[in-house]
Amino acid sequence: MARPPRGSIRGEAPAEEVEPLPEDGATESRSRRAPRVAAGDQSKRGRHKVLPGKPERLHKLLAQSGIGSRREMEELIAAGRVNVNGETAQTGQSATPGDRIKVNGKLVHLKFSNRLPRVIIYHKPEGEIVSRDDPDHRPNVFTALPKISGARWVAVGRLDFNTSGLLLFTTSGDLANRLMHPRYNLVRDYAVRVLGEITLEARQRLLDGIELDDGTAQFSTFQDVGGDGANHWYRVSLFEGKNREVRRMFEAVGVVVSRLMRVRYGPFILPPNLKRGKVLEVGEGDVQKLLADFDMDDPSPGRPLRKPRER
Repeated sequence: MARPPRGSIRGEAPAEEVEPLPEDGATESRSRRAPRVAAGDQSKRGRHKVLPGKPERLHKLLAQSGIGSRREMEELIAAGRVNVNGETAQTGQSATPGDRIKVNGKLVHLKFSNRLPRVIIYHKPEGEIVSRDDPDHRPNVFTALPKISGARWVAVGRLDFNTSGLLLFTTSGDLANRLMHPRYNLVRDYAVRVLGEITLEARQRLLDGIELDDGTAQFSTFQDVGGDGANHWYRVSLFEGKNREVRRMFEAVGVVVSRLMRVRYGPFILPPNLKRGKVLEVGEGDVQKLLADFDMDDPSPGRPLRKPRER
């Protein structure tokens, strides 16, 4: 089975930019360069430049305001669930900053392109769920995020309850959707501690492809980074985000993952100084580059997604 090409947005990062693995020190890394980030609680920062508003496609505005993807917003409009100034919205309709928009009867505040979306990196600890609605009322990641008005944080993918590490959030549902889209082939790197022995045969199976219940899964890279006994660590990468994929792959070759940490998602690297449960905000310049890489300035509906440009 051929391995997928490595997706990239930034240039190569030096090894020291990657967080050392727990209990075992720093490891060699092939990670990409991490965007610059600004520390601290960003909830009261009015740092985004606002330019005069202009009409924009309604489905795009709803998506970049964090309500959902563009396709989901088009479906809402087609179903008659979006209202503009007291009238039912039509597919392809535009809106301006002065319009009153309601979705399912609730007034929403649109985020126009003249205001940059916000992107933050959260160091998720174990024991938090990536959901606002949990019947078991477990702690969730959203309670640790900066408070914002007129928008909501959208998670870029998920990490399961017992997995820690890098988790991205943005105020743009459209950007979140593109960061998760399989067409962009963004790499995910994980630090993995396992119970059991990984033989050379098992390692090759993980690189060639493992058959899971929901299809074939494979690691793009597999690196032994050291440790003894029950404290042996590996560094793996893959290009998908299936539920519990890394854990299930190791279980398929007879070992159990005792600790799992995501250290990279696409161009973003978990900063080594970011403590668990803390947030860093991506700098404005890097957000602008990210939008350019993903053609986020194009309002045309239905335009095919394009792989990010190499830098």
